Amino acid sequence: VVRLEEYKKLIDVKTALRQSNLNPERPDASHLRTLDSSIKRNTAVIKKLKAINDEQKDGLMEELKSVNLSKFVSEAVSYICEAKLRSADIQAAVQICSLLHQRYKDFSPCLIQGLLKAFFPGKAGDDIDPDKNSRAMKKRSTLKLLMELYFVGIVEDASTFINIIKDLTSVEHLKDRETTQTNLTLLASFARQGKHFLGLQKHGQEAYDEFFMGLNITDDLKTFFKKSLSSYYDAAVAILMSEHASLRAMESENAKILNVKGELSDENTALYEKLRKSFDQLLRCVSSLAEALDMQPPVMPDDGHTTRVTTASELSPSGKHFSAVEPIWDDEDTKAFYESLPDLRVFVPGVLLGEAEPKLVDQHGKVHEQTGEHKLEQGTEVQNNAEASVPEHQLEGKTNVGSKNREKKDKTGKEISKEKEADQKGDIEREKVRVTDGASLDNLLQRLPRCVSRDLIDQLTVEFCYLNSKANRKKLARALFNVPRTSLELLPFYSRLVATLSTCMKDLPSMLLSMLEEEFNFLMNKKDQIKIETKIRNIRFIGELCKFNIAPSGLVFSCLKACLDDFSHHNIDVACNLLETCGRFLYLSQGTTVRMSNMLEILRRLKNVKNLDPHHSTLVENAYYLCKPPERSARVSKVRPPLHQYIRKLLFSDLDKTSVQHVLRQLRKLPWAECEEYLVKCFLKVHKGKYSQVHLIALLTAGLSHYHDDFHVAVVDEVLEEIRVGLELNDYAMQQRQLAHMRFLGELYNYEHIDSSVIFDTLYLITVFGHGTLEQDLLDPPEDFFRIRMIVTLLQTCGHYFDRGSSKRKLDRFLLHFQRYILNKGPLPLDVEFDVQISCALCWRMWNCLLLRPNWCRTCLLSYGLT
Repeated sequence: VVRLEEYKKLIDVKTALRQSNLNPERPDASHLRTLDSSIKRNTAVIKKLKAINDEQKDGLMEELKSVNLSKFVSEAVSYICEAKLRSADIQAAVQICSLLHQRYKDFSPCLIQGLLKAFFPGKAGDDIDPDKNSRAMKKRSTLKLLMELYFVGIVEDASTFINIIKDLTSVEHLKDRETTQTNLTLLASFARQGKHFLGLQKHGQEAYDEFFMGLNITDDLKTFFKKSLSSYYDAAVAILMSEHASLRAMESENAKILNVKGELSDENTALYEKLRKSFDQLLRCVSSLAEALDMQPPVMPDDGHTTRVTTASELSPSGKHFSAVEPIWDDEDTKAFYESLPDLRVFVPGVLLGEAEPKLVDQHGKVHEQTGEHKLEQGTEVQNNAEASVPEHQLEGKTNVGSKNREKKDKTGKEISKEKEADQKGDIEREKVRVTDGASLDNLLQRLPRCVSRDLIDQLTVEFCYLNSKANRKKLARALFNVPRTSLELLPFYSRLVATLSTCMKDLPSMLLSMLEEEFNFLMNKKDQIKIETKIRNIRFIGELCKFNIAPSGLVFSCLKACLDDFSHHNIDVACNLLETCGRFLYLSQGTTVRMSNMLEILRRLKNVKNLDPHHSTLVENAYYLCKPPERSARVSKVRPPLHQYIRKLLFSDLDKTSVQHVLRQLRKLPWAECEEYLVKCFLKVHKGKYSQVHLIALLTAGLSHYHDDFHVAVVDEVLEEIRVGLELNDYAMQQRQLAHMRFLGELYNYEHIDSSVIFDTLYLITVFGHGTLEQDLLDPPEDFFRIRMIVTLLQTCGHYFDRGSSKRKLDRFLLHFQRYILNKGPLPLDVEFDVQISCALCWRMWNCLLLRPNWCRTCLLSYGLT
């Protein structure tokens, strides 16, 4: 309705403008001479025509009325033609052009000629804009403006559009893809805006045809426009089908290459993406034109034998097939486990991590270089001053040798013995350190299988840094490699240890990966059908290391390809375990999306081709959908008003024994006329809360009934109606709700909202409803014992009050009837029999059942001390 009102207002404005433009009352020359004719003023006003918009329209029209543009019409037209108009500015431009048309006679011919230059620039000798996008946008806005000017009577001849449509629908333009897409967009815009040019009817706007009937569009023109657009559309569809065939052929070739090599070359990928992008753009343009012409868009034939090769742009989480950015990890804890590794430099000194050794080496190198340079300098000095220095040098040498000999002679035997003892002690200490390190490493490796948490493995990683050496790293790599084949839960923690140590110990990951790769190749070549647990441990270890970016993705894909090449027996289990471990990670990672998608496609085809047993078929399906879950629409959460949300919070979240009075006070404060119906609805949803708190809902019913007399009546009526509906449907999904309603009905009796007659009527209704009818097998079949549970629930809730007077007699009569109902059912399941025993114990006046099943009641009565 709102759109029709807006459209009506727009038609009324166009009608008024058309009448004024067809019969313009132009001011005479004497009036124009009274206006401002100065060049400065006119130039300033004309320049504003280059930026026409809806906000400045009124002010600009007032300025145009105050100046005399008789000598500046051509300049005004040139600025209007140069204006970059948006769709929202078209109507403002139409009103400004109407004003100028009504004041100056030569404005309209000059304007039409200037606007046509956007479509035929060569004829006027104008320069063509090198930017194709801006040129296409200019054509689109100009075409819209021309059509609106025709609607308001400034362009009086509809044949003005003939040359434009002839140029846009020329077959020569189909050779250029960009020009074809631009022309299709322009033609779709023309068809949507000017459906009456084509003899089409605008849906929902038939009441305003009187305006369009006055446009004087002949049948010949309508036939011409419709025939031109239809023929161009058919030619574009033919090109689209041809490109689709070429695309399918390329996809088929790429699929063959993927089956052989596992990946596409960059050249083939770029060529495919280019052709695919061009096809998608052409398909959108052709579909848009078909919609504008009220035709069915073209449907591309689907070849089931051709596998569509996906590209990175389509499979990336930001692509069009993903509604939102899809995270690699399921939750923040998992992301922190695989990405937030401890920085060892914070906990361990750099010397233990090997970072200070290069510095020491550099220092030793500098010392050696300095000593070498000093010796060379001494040598050159000796050679240059040989004659003068020889005697002095010999004397110095003799004195030095003599002093050394004297020092050696002065040493006593005690000092020599002390030096020997010190050397022996140093050797003993070094041996002790080696033994201690070995014992500490063995202790650490023994604790390794017990590190089943992130904190424990991080602590052990730091402790190993204090024992860091090449030999110990080899022992650690061997211990990690020899993880028990049944302890798969340790693999993520071992991989985290390796990833943490890899920042400072580059050789540890390479040693472990080489052992794992060698083991994988050995197991694959041996083709042993016994060591399945060892194979699974090996491939899962590689997958966990891949998630830490320790194992390269190329290794993972080579292992997966080896399994897919021989897709049988244990290779199926190995491939599925690899996909379950790191398949989702590689599918969502940016660099491996395409390759993993192609591998999953190969896996799916192998499952369809191979005759797999049910176990392996289930494994393959689970692995495939774990990596690439099926697309499904997002669940739309129900939007509730804030008042309803508050009521649900009070009843289902805040309600407990301590808060029941607070909840009652809050419910009393609600606007009762608005909330009564919703409160009754929420009270009946007792199955959504805790079963043990059903009596609190009944207590709230009692509390509210003191202030609103009709409320508890509505609640009781709805509960009885729900019980009746449950009996009529006999739906397994409603059983939990029915038990909650039975408990609620009993609690309502406990709080004196209903009489005992209502309880007994309900009990008899449960036992007799549907019996003796054709629908008995559907409503209460012999193997269905749920009605017994309903009766037991109600008796356990309020049956202990029927111990005297008429209620006692009614209960005794019903229990006889209930026994008959139970006997007709046949042997009871153990759980139902136990519930009946508990019911007998609670309602111990059930003496009648002693006659029929004495073992029940004697046992239960003894257990409850009621004999």
